[in-house]
Amino acid sequence: MIKISNRIELQDHELEWQFIRSSGAGGQHLNKVSTAAQLIFDIRQSSLPELYQQRLLAKADHRITKSGKIIIKCQASRSQDANRQTALEQFISLVASVGHTAKKRIATKPTKGSQKRRIEAKKQRGATKALRQGKPRD
Repeated sequence: MIKISNRIELQDHELEWQFIRSSGAGGQHLNKVSTAAQLIFDIRQSSLPELYQQRLLAKADHRITKSGKIIIKCQASRSQDANRQTALEQFISLVASVGHTAKKRIATKPTKGSQKRRIEAKKQRGATKALRQGKPRD
């Protein structure tokens, strides 16, 4: 079981794992062993609540494909287990991020004092610029 939040848990079989060769420096070990972990999760075929599915599909994230799959590749470590754990943590944080609803912003008016200070500052800047203007000589 993969725990996303207090209410939401996913079955292990819903995640598909692929282990591929990492790119970059690492020498002979890296060329022989498949240490990079790639997690694939199909949003539409999952047991996630409908609200989570809609929010994930609407989210602008490079890890979410147009076909509705989350693909997370991790190759930070030379260890397959460490890469798998990192990819799983990234997946959990991505799914949990759509569960939070942002507070609705309440529009406020500027106070009378702030409006007065703003106008005074504008007048002061205008007066300073007016003093810089050279008067033409006759």
